Amino acid sequence: MQATALTQILLPLALALIMFGMGLSLHRRDFSRLFKLPQSVAAGLLGQVIGLPLLALLVIVVFNLSTPLAIGLMLVAVCPGGTTSNLLCHLARANLALSVSLTALSNLICVVTAPLLVGLSLQWFATGAAVEFSLVNTALGLFAISLLPVGVGMVVRHYYSDWAERTEPVFRGFSIAVLILLIVAITVQEWHLLTTMLEQLLLACLTFNLLGLAIGYGLSKLFSLDNNDTTTVAIEVGVQNTTLSMLIAITFLGHPDYAITAGVYGLVMYLGAAVTIGLRRYQRNQVVDNKSSQQL
Repeated sequence: MQATALTQILLPLALALIMFGMGLSLHRRDFSRLFKLPQSVAAGLLGQVIGLPLLALLVIVVFNLSTPLAIGLMLVAVCPGGTTSNLLCHLARANLALSVSLTALSNLICVVTAPLLVGLSLQWFATGAAVEFSLVNTALGLFAISLLPVGVGMVVRHYYSDWAERTEPVFRGFSIAVLILLIVAITVQEWHLLTTMLEQLLLACLTFNLLGLAIGYGLSKLFSLDNNDTTTVAIEVGVQNTTLSMLIAITFLGHPDYAITAGVYGLVMYLGAAVTIGLRRYQRNQVVDNKSSQQL
């Protein structure tokens, strides 16, 4: 894809607005809270920063994904969670405070880890392909379109909390709209590649999602977390910021074909999340029923 105003200006601006909206939902206490939940934070970060890239590599090998799909899956794996994971944790009645805190911290870490892992992925999978990639430019770009807008949003939240609370849902809706538009645009542009690899890609994305959730659950049990934190960590590990993945593919790398995997995963990840939410609500109902039985 040639560099255009859409890929170089409008798309990064849209993501910056989304990240600004995330900042509106954050407070300084979200970061201070991290020190009070060291085991939960450790489980979440291990799953996101280490578990997901290793899992993506395993899925790529097992499903023998082509270069564009393989790099696309790695882009999904190296990106942090977004506001979607916070919303899903709210629906699951899990630990929303932990979810917001993990999202904030993972976005901070992503500025360093994502460029490094993207560079390694290109060296490993895209040998011989013409891909322009700059570690420094990518890190600076991620800072400009993610951390900086989040920081500005937090400042606005601090001084204008009432306005921030009213406006944040608007940005959340905007983020969903941008994701849908990106998925449609990538589908149209890369229709041939998508149709030839759809079945394989769907299975790979579904496997990656379900095993990602399983990693979140496994690490939570390893760290002896309660059910609330376990559900939260599972969702944070299994739900990624696919909009950011697509932006890296289209704007930073100039390869919209690398964004196909993120587009498909952006839809598939809701299936695993729905199962997680269902299990969590079933657990809560069981606890309520047991308490009622004991009282009788």
